[in-house]
Amino acid sequence: MPFVLYVLALAIFAQGTSEFMLAGLVPDIAADLGVSVGAAGGLTSAFAVGMIVGAPLMAVLAMRWPRRLALLSFLVAFLLTHVVGAVTTSYPVLLASRVVAALANAGFLAVALAAATALVAADAKGRATSVLLGGVTLACVAGVPGGALLGQLWGWRSAFWAVALVSVPAVVAVVRSVPGGAADPAGAGGARGELRALRRPRLLLMLALGALVNGATFCTFTYLAPLATEVAGLGDGWVPALLALFGLGSFLGVTLAGRVADRRPTPLLVGGGLALLAGWTTLALAAGTAAVVVPLALVQGALSFAVGSTLIARALYEAPEAPRLGGGFATAALNVGAALGPWAGGLAIDAGHGYRSAPWVSAALLALALTTATLATTRLRRASEPVG
Repeated sequence: MPFVLYVLALAIFAQGTSEFMLAGLVPDIAADLGVSVGAAGGLTSAFAVGMIVGAPLMAVLAMRWPRRLALLSFLVAFLLTHVVGAVTTSYPVLLASRVVAALANAGFLAVALAAATALVAADAKGRATSVLLGGVTLACVAGVPGGALLGQLWGWRSAFWAVALVSVPAVVAVVRSVPGGAADPAGAGGARGELRALRRPRLLLMLALGALVNGATFCTFTYLAPLATEVAGLGDGWVPALLALFGLGSFLGVTLAGRVADRRPTPLLVGGGLALLAGWTTLALAAGTAAVVVPLALVQGALSFAVGSTLIARALYEAPEAPRLGGGFATAALNVGAALGPWAGGLAIDAGHGYRSAPWVSAALLALALTTATLATTRLRRASEPVG
C-alpha cells in the first residue's frame, strides 16, 4: 500500500477519536452542562448528522480543489472546532461545534477515500479502505480510552484539547506527504454524471446495509460506559479498558476484512452479520453479568468493523463511475447509522427502559439489516434471470 495512505490514516485517527470519544464522556458532559444523558449522547448524533450532510456536500465542494488543498482545509477547520469545543460552557455552542467538526471530517474522509482508491489497483479497494479505517479503529484502541482517562483525570474538556493537539502532526504530515497539483480527474460527466452512477440497486443496497449495521454499532457503543457501570456493576476504572477492548476488536476486524473483502466478501458479510445479531442479543440478555460484557466488547467491536468496512468496500466497487461522490455517499450512509443508533438508544433510555435497552435496539437494527439483505438479494437475483 502507498505510504500516503498511512498519512491519511493518521489524520483519520484524530478524527475517529473525536467521533467516538464521547462514549466515555457522556455522563460528565451531561453533569457539567446541566443536560440529560440522552441530550449529551445526542452530541454523537449531531456529529453524525453533520457527517451525513457534509460527506456528499463537501465532496462536491472540493471537486475542483487540488487534493492537498482540500485535505488541509478540512483538517485545519476540524482542529479549530475542537478548540472552540474545549473552551465553551454552552451546550448549544458545543452542539454547533460538533456539527462543524463533522462537516470538516466528512469532507476529509470523502476526499481521502477517493484518493485511496485512485492510488491502488482496481482489485485492491478493500485493502485500501481497511488502511484508512485502520485509523478509526486505532482511535478506538488508544484515542477513545485515552480520552475517557483524560476525562476522569482532568475533565472532559481535556479530551477535546488532546484531539486538537493530535491534529497538528497530521496537518504537518499531509503537507509533507500528499502531492499537490491539480484536482482529481472528473468522473462520468461531472457531479450530475456521478449522481446518475450512484443509482445502481446493488450500490443502494450496500449503502442501506452499511447504515443499519453502523446504527447497531453506535447505539450500544455510545452508551457502553453507563451500561458497564450501572448495569454490569463495573467500576469507573473499567470504562477505559472496556473501550480499549472494543477498539482492539475493531482493529482486528478491519484488518481481517482488508484481507478478505476483495476476494470473499459474501461469506464474511453473511457469517459476520449473523454473529453480530447473536452477540447483541446475548449482550442485552446478560448485560448484568460483567464476565459476559467484557469479552463481548472485544467480539462485537471486531464483528462490527469487519462487516462495516466490507460494506464500504463493496459500495466503492459498485461506484466506479463516481470516484468522488462514491466515497462521499458511503461516508454519509455510515453516519446515517451513527445518527440513528444513538438517537434510537437515547429514546429507549429516556423512556425509562434503562441502559440494557441499547443492545436490544442494536439487535433490532441488525435483524432489519439481515432481512433487508435477504429480500433485496432475492429480488435482484430474480430481476437478472432471463425471462421465459
